[in-house]
Amino acid sequence: MINKIIRGIFAVLGASMGVVLFVFVINVLSLVEVQNSLITYVTGIIISSTVSGGILFLLSPWILKQGRELANWIERELANVPVINIVLGSVGLIVGLVIAYLISQWFKLIPLVGTILSLGLYVFMAYLGVTIATKKIDEIVNLQVLFKKNSSREKSGKKETKVSPKILDTSVIIDGRIADICKTGFVEGPLIIPEFVLEELRHIADSADSLKRNRGRRGLDILNKIQKELDIEVKIHTKDFAELSEVDTKLLKLAQFMDGKVLTNDYNLNKVAEFQGVPVLNINELANAVKPIVLPGEEMFVQVIKDGKESGQGLAYLDDGTMIVVDCGKKFIGKNIDVLVTSVLQTAAGRMIFAKPKSMVDKTA
Repeated sequence: MINKIIRGIFAVLGASMGVVLFVFVINVLSLVEVQNSLITYVTGIIISSTVSGGILFLLSPWILKQGRELANWIERELANVPVINIVLGSVGLIVGLVIAYLISQWFKLIPLVGTILSLGLYVFMAYLGVTIATKKIDEIVNLQVLFKKNSSREKSGKKETKVSPKILDTSVIIDGRIADICKTGFVEGPLIIPEFVLEELRHIADSADSLKRNRGRRGLDILNKIQKELDIEVKIHTKDFAELSEVDTKLLKLAQFMDGKVLTNDYNLNKVAEFQGVPVLNINELANAVKPIVLPGEEMFVQVIKDGKESGQGLAYLDDGTMIVVDCGKKFIGKNIDVLVTSVLQTAAGRMIFAKPKSMVDKTA
């Protein structure tokens, strides 16, 4: 029933447009014969309105279908847009149109091109208003948070300690240890997960390479675990730096923008962040810091797994993954032996222990 009513409205609109179009053409072409002949004039109006109304009546189902598809597309797009973006975009649009209206009053004084200039100004100011309002959302939110903090400080009269936001990079999410660290309570929130990191994880999870795909899915599972199981604040940050292509560069820019710290286990990102003065929390450094301290001269019982880079060397590993380089240990590959620690090398990438077989030390002694 509603479709029939709408089709009828389209038909009436089409007929009205046909009448207006007929009268406009007659006046523009100055067809005096048609204007002076009432029968011809009325006949022309009837034919024009009938044809125009019929065309619009026949096209109404297609127009309705396209309208519904457009409405559904707009609804889907707006569903992914935060409410605050819509509100600020609307405010920016209104402000831009008001400014355009005030300026366009001067354009009316210009003959012929004044209307075209006014139309262009309206479009430009509307776009500018929406763009500025949505791009400055982070500054507005930060100002709001700042005002709330100041007001709460004034009420309490106490000085609050600022907790820096921790921005997670892709490698530390895939690594997974961050979930266990957060569970222990050693890391304070909020944890910030940038949208461009989520996008990179999604690409990895959709990779044709099975290894990459598993790593990406593991990262998404870790995020779900952090968000659902742990009692820590987690935020998805929408700010992106379109002019930058690399995710690591965007991370550092976001950390500078938010005055936060980057959580990573990427050695190269760690070095670049230090160079740019961005605070970094490296999971590998934390893991090395809590490993048991081994001193030169201590005795250890290890299994030599494989040969090392240098001639005659053998490699063994502790339970936590620490590498032990056994001098002259190649001939003991596959055997469990006692070794004496000779030195320990600590780097940002990890800890290496150098040792010699105890039997060889005893012989030398």
